Amino acid sequence: MRTPDVRNSPFSFTRPAAALAAAAVLAGCASLSPDGGSADVQALVGANPLLAGATAQRALDAASQQRVDELLARPLDAEAAVRIALLNSPRVQDAFATLQLSDADRVQAASLPNPVFAFGRLTEGSEREIDRLISFNVVGLLTLPWQARWAGQRHESAKLQAAQGVLVLAADTRRAWVRAVAAQQSAVYLRDAKEAAEAGAELAHRMAQAGNWSALQRTREQLLLADAAAQLARAEQAAVASREQLTRLLGLSGERAAGYTLPDRLPPLPKAAPELGDVQALALRDRLDVRSAQAQNTAVAGSLGLTHATSVINAMELGVARNTTFDNGADRSRRTQRGFELALPIPIFDWGQARNGRAEALYLQSAARVRDVGVLAASEAHEAWQGWNTAYGIARRYRDEVLPLRKKVNEEMVLRYNGMLASVWELLGEARASMLAVNAGIEAQRDFWLADTDLQLVLTGSSPGGMTALQTAAAAAAGDAPAAGGH
Repeated sequence: MRTPDVRNSPFSFTRPAAALAAAAVLAGCASLSPDGGSADVQALVGANPLLAGATAQRALDAASQQRVDELLARPLDAEAAVRIALLNSPRVQDAFATLQLSDADRVQAASLPNPVFAFGRLTEGSEREIDRLISFNVVGLLTLPWQARWAGQRHESAKLQAAQGVLVLAADTRRAWVRAVAAQQSAVYLRDAKEAAEAGAELAHRMAQAGNWSALQRTREQLLLADAAAQLARAEQAAVASREQLTRLLGLSGERAAGYTLPDRLPPLPKAAPELGDVQALALRDRLDVRSAQAQNTAVAGSLGLTHATSVINAMELGVARNTTFDNGADRSRRTQRGFELALPIPIFDWGQARNGRAEALYLQSAARVRDVGVLAASEAHEAWQGWNTAYGIARRYRDEVLPLRKKVNEEMVLRYNGMLASVWELLGEARASMLAVNAGIEAQRDFWLADTDLQLVLTGSSPGGMTALQTAAAAAAGDAPAAGGH
């Protein structure tokens, strides 16, 4: 991907009148967004399949809490879980608060610098002097259009990052929901397997007491029971942990956290794999972290030009002075002096080399991150697509081959047992094997839906692991605005 090279871009103040007019227009137009940017974020993520039509809520209110209660009143499917997270999760409010901070910075950057009023009173003998000075930061005024444009570019990047945060939350919620339902479903089947092992162990104990079984046969059944109990304990703990993870993402506590219910099973697999075309091209075109990196790079490029222009003289103040001297003697005379004052820094020790070097390093760093996130997006898209196909193939094999064959074997074993051609031990063993196969099928189905969520996020949002290092670096660079005097 190409990034703009502005290290040698011209930046001049040859038209101060035009700059002053543009500054006045910017100062008159700049205002805070009434919705904090939530409409822009919704426009970026509204059609994303991860959200399924849900809307991210900027702040908690009575209506949103009522909607949460309505969704919690019935078994929670994946779409309802995402809706609750976008209405109630603190992560959404944090993302919008960060966007609101960026909006405030944008407006501040487009605001005219305030004039400075200075007042002094000096006394010498019978004379008293009063000095008054009103000064303006001229460089800050001339650079206002560039400061405003730079802040606007940064705000566009902040919108993309907020939208990415919403998508990551939706993906995390879907994953947590899938894990919670699968863990709950596995615990049910492993509980049945433990009951079958208990029946076998009890029967083995009675057979051993009657002298019909050896100690080895009895010990094997006890070992099966102990293993089934351990697997059930792990499954129940996994069910609790996955449910609590989902609860945290939903932002629930108290009775709400304890009272909601989940479906008994995961949704069925899709009938066929979708044709997505070139997934790498889709990721490079649609991923929000790629667009955010490009917007961030554009903003850094703009700030580099401003830093070059103000590297030597980054402050200049022009003031209007009026000094009045009073004579408290007999004649009560008064003298008034009028004039102007111009203040400029003298570039003796600092010629701006460090500021220029830092600005160029920031630009090179930003350009490298654009390339890095592009490589990351293309590679992750290919990996996620392959993972999706693999998980889909395994889950379909369990659904279409393994589980039907296991069911058929189980039915044949029951027929053989009814015909006195198989023992009760063979029947119990086959029941345990069937339950474990069903549990393996549940895990395959779970892995597919996790892979499906990862693929959707990789193609439209960011890395499946969450926010990338680019967002952390962009947040750290938020305070690197080029300084051209103060407001």
